[in-house]
Order: sequence, then C-alpha cells, then structure tokens
Amino acid sequence: MSTDRLLHLLRAPAASPASAAAPAARRGPTHPQRLRLPQAAAGLRRASVACSSSSSGGDGGMTYKGAGVDIDAGTELVRRIARMAPGIGGFGGLFPWGDDYLVAGTDGVGTKLKLAFETGIHDTIGIDLVAMSVNDIVTSGAKPLFFLDYFATSKLDVDLAEEVIKGIVDGCQQSDCVLLGGETAEMPGFYAEGEYDLSGFAVGAVNKDKVIDGKNIIEGDILIGLPSSGVHSNGFSLARRVLAKSGLSLNDQLPRNDGIATTVGEALMAPTVIYVKQVLEILSKGGVKGLAHITGGGFTDNIPRVFPSGLGAKIFTGSWEVPPVFKWLQQVGNIEDAEMRRTFNMGIGMVIVVSKEAADRILDDSHGSNPAYHIGEVVLGEGVHYI
Repeated sequence: MSTDRLLHLLRAPAASPASAAAPAARRGPTHPQRLRLPQAAAGLRRASVACSSSSSGGDGGMTYKGAGVDIDAGTELVRRIARMAPGIGGFGGLFPWGDDYLVAGTDGVGTKLKLAFETGIHDTIGIDLVAMSVNDIVTSGAKPLFFLDYFATSKLDVDLAEEVIKGIVDGCQQSDCVLLGGETAEMPGFYAEGEYDLSGFAVGAVNKDKVIDGKNIIEGDILIGLPSSGVHSNGFSLARRVLAKSGLSLNDQLPRNDGIATTVGEALMAPTVIYVKQVLEILSKGGVKGLAHITGGGFTDNIPRVFPSGLGAKIFTGSWEVPPVFKWLQQVGNIEDAEMRRTFNMGIGMVIVVSKEAADRILDDSHGSNPAYHIGEVVLGEGVHYI
C-alpha cells in the first residue's frame, strides 16, 4: 500500500441522549463500491453549490465573482446534475424509510479555513462544520441523528486535529446528535504545512406526515428571521479580499463595533449558529410552512428555494440590526447592496415561513437568547424584493 493511503482512526461518539448508538470505526482499506439507491423523494426543487477561490477581481466595488466565486456557474452545474439525478434538490436530500424520511446533508466550511490557519482558532471551526449540515436538514423538519466528518491533511498533527474534533463534538452536542465516526486522511505533500480540509455529513429523520416542504405557502404568509452570529461560513473569499484591502490585521479591533472590543479575526471567526433546537421547538407548536437556511446566495437565492412557483418575498430591510462586521465589509469593499444580499446572510441565518396566526405566537415567545424578527412576507411574483 502506498504512503498516500488513508490513515484510519476510531473516534468515540459525542455525548448525547442518543449515545447508545454503536460508534462507527474509521474505514479500513476496502475497495470502494458504487451503490445504486432508489430515487429520492419527489418535489424537491434544486440544490445549492458552494464554490471557493482566492483569485482577484477587477477595480471598483468588490464582488463575490471578482473574488473567484461564480454563483451563476454553480447554479448551471446544479441544472446539469439535475438532468442526471432528477430527485436532487432542496437543502437536504430525502430518502423514504418506512413511515419516515431520512434526510441527509453534506458541506464544508470553505475558505474560512484560511482564517483558522492565520488566527490559530481551531476549536470552533468544527462547530461551523456541523452547523452547515444540520441547519440544512432541519429545514425539512428533520431531527439530526448522527454526523460523520472527513479531516484531511498532509502530515497529521494530533494536537491540532484533536482541537478541531473538539469543535465537531461541541457542534454535535448543540445539535443533540451523535458523532458516529469519520475519516482521517494523511496525504503527504497535498496540503501546505499546518493546513487541513474538512467536510461533514449529517443524517436526520422526520415523519412523512410532518415533513416541511413549502407546498402550502401562500401569499400573505409571514417571514420570520433568526439572527446569525456574523458571517457564518459563506462569503469568505470576498471577506478575505476586503480584509486585505483594509490594511487591518486579524488582531486589530473591528471598526465601529458598537463599543464592543472585538478583533477583526474574532468577528470573522465567530462560529455559525446551530438552529436545530430552536427550530424544532418552533415546529412543535405548529404553523410552520417552510424554512430557508441562509448560506451561499444569501437572501436572494435561498429564500425562493422554499416557495411554490409564482410566489416571492418582500423583505423589510430595517426590521433587524445588521451586525457591524457586514457594515465594515460593505464600506471597505465598496460592495453594492444587491451583492451583499446575495453573498452574505446580513445578520439573519435562518428564515421561517409561517401563517399569520403562528407568526404572532412565535414572535411573542421570542426573547433573551432566542430572538426572532418579522422580516418580511410572501407576495405574488417570483424573486426577493427589498423595501
């Protein structure tokens, strides 16, 4: 076996109420097999593609495409994939399993990893990894069951890897799911010294009678936004270009941060909010018709993914406080409003579509560490409109 083979390790599952599940060992040196599975559940619209790059754009106002990420190219790839696998779509993939759907999602953390390398903050990047997948599958109403990770590096630094995995364990505990296993790949010469890559895979379940699919959304329904902690895990190719232009270091104080002492690095590295428990609590009270995880594509591309044909969203842009980190990014990068709204979450990481009756109850119940905002409503005509 060549020295490029995968290093297989066994990890114990994270502590959680479901920890009675048997842990999965790191895979042994087996030959890969391609399994042909039944077609996924129908009715899903389209998947999203996250792209990462560090190339530069042109002069003038900065754009995501100028930073090397072409959302339109990603959309075109999804269109082509859909021709080969028509069941693909939505934020998570649904697979029928008895009276339930198994709901699966996979993601990484993109070029936020570059900032982890530069800041030395490795103990929260695992939270981001878990969040990106479990926040996707909870949009179908699914409770996450288990998570698996993939950690790849040129030369294994056990202490650094342990720090990363502690974050993954933390994310699983926040999601009330089990870290069931994963894969550690040691590939000499493939990554720069001290660097690594991550991806994650989450599986959850929801009863077929309780799946959230957006089919019942109508004109006049209310959009409720749950606040983000900041940039989360999308848009970092553009954010890193803005940082380079600003002349600030990651250790400098974030300008105009409402009097709160926060460094630029701390603001950008704030871990992604895991919405699982808050969303499942809201779902248990009824009235929820759709959910959109605001990731790559921002409001503009993600909210319409949950709507039936012919409907769109009207967003009240002054209905929540946009965090200072976004104001700083826009000012330094001279980024247009439309570009900001299609690249970043702008302070809202999850959007819930509910009936008017449910909206009053949800907003009345929101308080303290779980705030929620009335950020818009469903209107006739496709697309997202900002007022």
